[in-house]
Amino acid sequence: MKLIGMLDSPFVRRVAIAMKRYGLPFEHLDWSVGRDFARIRQYSPLGRVPTLVLDDGEVLTESAAILDYLDQQVGETRSLLPARGAERRRALQLIALTIGAAEKGREQIYESAFRPPEKRHEPWIERCRSQMHGALAELHRACAARGDGVWLVGAQMSHADITAAVITTFLTESPAVALDQAAYPALRSLTARCEALPEFRETHVPWFAPA
Repeated sequence: MKLIGMLDSPFVRRVAIAMKRYGLPFEHLDWSVGRDFARIRQYSPLGRVPTLVLDDGEVLTESAAILDYLDQQVGETRSLLPARGAERRRALQLIALTIGAAEKGREQIYESAFRPPEKRHEPWIERCRSQMHGALAELHRACAARGDGVWLVGAQMSHADITAAVITTFLTESPAVALDQAAYPALRSLTARCEALPEFRETHVPWFAPA
């Protein structure tokens, strides 16, 4: 399989981490949505990443759809998402909150990266910032309620933990957001525990502005 997209994207990175944890071999195509837009569009009409090209040539786009496929490939006993019930709903809700925080952080990054200073709309940036922090605060409360050293859902690491960690790192390292993790100690603890694992270290690259 081929995974397309740069690892400074938390969406690409969460797929790469899951594939490594599952032991699924893949070739990483380190393509930029800026520099390599035309090449990416040969596989993804939107030109977005992550995109996963399966061995038979089928193409999957968007991290949620890719992870759903990977979870099915490894089966319920190994899947990083609970198969059903309250734990599955809880995991999906936490993932949705975390993805929302990332999207609102990305809006702030785009304002800084692509708009000249005189055209940036501070009320819009502040709205995105408040939405981002609202989601992170809820995620932090979920971490604190579970306790230090415990995963967000169930007894094992799930996609909720992976997503929370990679997006917290992304928001912290992005100069346009520069999240202060000190405001969320329980979330910071979860992130540090995840980032110490081999598959997280192997997929971590310094963040930089879109090419």
